[in-house]
Amino acid sequence: MSPDTRAFRARYRAGIHPLYNAWLHGGFVLAYGAACLVFFISGLENVKPLEWLVVPLALMFFSWGEYAIHKNLGHKKTRLGAMFYKRHTGDHHSFFVAGQMTYESTRDWRVILFPAWLIVLFSLGLFVAWWLLSFLNANTAALFSTTMLAGYLSYEVFHACEHLPASHPISRLPWIRHMRRLHELHHRRDLMQTHNFNLVFPLMDWLRGSLYWEPLEQESSMTRMQHEVEITRNPDQVLAYASTATRWPEWHPSSLRVDGPSGPLPAGSHFEEDIHAGGRAGHLSWDVTEHSSGRHWCASAHGTHGLELLLTYECEKIDTGTRFVRTLEYRFSGRLMRLANLLVMRRKIDRESVESMKQLKEMAERVIEQTLIRQRDPA
Repeated sequence: MSPDTRAFRARYRAGIHPLYNAWLHGGFVLAYGAACLVFFISGLENVKPLEWLVVPLALMFFSWGEYAIHKNLGHKKTRLGAMFYKRHTGDHHSFFVAGQMTYESTRDWRVILFPAWLIVLFSLGLFVAWWLLSFLNANTAALFSTTMLAGYLSYEVFHACEHLPASHPISRLPWIRHMRRLHELHHRRDLMQTHNFNLVFPLMDWLRGSLYWEPLEQESSMTRMQHEVEITRNPDQVLAYASTATRWPEWHPSSLRVDGPSGPLPAGSHFEEDIHAGGRAGHLSWDVTEHSSGRHWCASAHGTHGLELLLTYECEKIDTGTRFVRTLEYRFSGRLMRLANLLVMRRKIDRESVESMKQLKEMAERVIEQTLIRQRDPA
């Protein structure tokens, strides 16, 4: 994560009211919206086939409204939309940037969800529309208001899903995955004012020529996981310990045995590893490709089941010691293993990676401290 994004997130989180409750926020929006939907739907009676055409027409109208408001008020500073512009471009697009789209705690929903009062204001407009349309046709009024409110709730739900971790089961649902990618592209600085303004269904983007797609290599060919932990030791010490592959079994639950040189491994080193990851045993042959002391270490591997793997360690100096970031990218060549990874293995590997960060912190702090003590008192 870039220092600018991390600094903004820290400032934004510090400004959230201590009593803010994300579950109350999201729960109110859904409960209030559901109550209004029940009210509108209760007015339906003997809907005729022609009356059902209101639904696709209202969906098109909602898609146009979503597009127009997002583009013209969310990304253009105007007197009318000053508050929305600040909240959207100023806050949301500073908190989430391309490549850093995942929220880290439920309190981060504050910068994802609309203010809770907005659905009340939106529903008041719908009640007025329902009242006026009911003079013409009660079913038309109910279908229009129901569809528009369902669109609002869908926007809230889809937007939240588009900021879930890539490893979350919901993120792997085909349409959610597709819209997550479009939304991430929208968060690129060079695209956010011109492309991908629809978040639920990109109808208006397609019609207006602002739909932009660019495949993500990691999504199309590799599974990518990134985890970080703060360790109260300096970056040189932390990376030296983490890049000593023979010590991996001490802290990574998937590593069973490592055969290779001892000590931190420089670029060009080779080693072998027996693993049990994602519920399957295997063997990896590793080659270290990059090593910058205290900053960066990278290695690639080939293994059983057609496994290809890229592992990167990055260290950043912080006030309390080191922020350690581990990025794992892997893929299988066979279709059966790719399917097993999609359905089962990636969740297990992600849990193992999370656990490895906890173990790394504990072991690195302990081992480095023991080493320093021995150096101070060789006897």
